[in-house]
Parts: sequence; C-alpha cells; structure tokens
Amino acid sequence: MTHPAPSAAGGLTRASRLPSPYDHGPGAQSANLADILERVLDKGVVIAGDIRINLLDIELLTIKLRLLVASVDKAKEMGIDWWEHDPTLSSRAGRTERSLADENERLRAEIAALKAADRRPEP
Repeated sequence: MTHPAPSAAGGLTRASRLPSPYDHGPGAQSANLADILERVLDKGVVIAGDIRINLLDIELLTIKLRLLVASVDKAKEMGIDWWEHDPTLSSRAGRTERSLADENERLRAEIAALKAADRRPEP
C-alpha cells in the first residue's frame, strides 16, 4: 500500500491524496448542491423552534420561530401568499389597500347620512 506524498508545506498535495467516496470530480459539489436546493424548494422545509425565558418559574418571554423554505409555486400551493398582499413587496397590494380605504370612506359617509336622517324630527 502506498501512502500519499507530503507537500512542501507538510500537508498532502491534491494529486497525492486518497480519493474520497464523496468526490465525484470537479463541479460535482455544485451539482449536488443544486440538486439539494431544487428538492428543498420543490418539497419545502419547515424549521420550528421556541425560545422561553423563565425566572423563578415565571415566564418572562416566549419567542416562537417558524421558518418555511419553499419555492413561490409550492408556497401558493400550500395557501401561503402573504407577499402578494404586502404593499412594500407588491405594487398590486397597494391598489387593493387603496380600494379598501375608498370603500371604508364611502361606508362611513353612508353611516353618517343614516344617523343624520334618524335625528330629523318627524312631521
């Protein structure tokens, strides 16, 4: 059995090291990473955790962490689309919010008109 030759720096040279079972040639790591990322985005991954801070059995603070990693299509499939309704993330969300504000203003005017009609003395 031959042993790898040490390099001038004292370590093993790239050419002399033993092949790793995970080494599939140049670019294999990025291909594997791409495959993993594609699977994660296709299926989705949920990471959940809670942080609790207690003092003498009195709960002072609870932080609940939830992280979902998925593609936009997968998230929509699961019914998650909050970014479409956030005006800071979507230009369409601002229009929806504006139309709700307009409707709210119109309804307030109708309520005011109905209250004014109730206050009129009857003949």
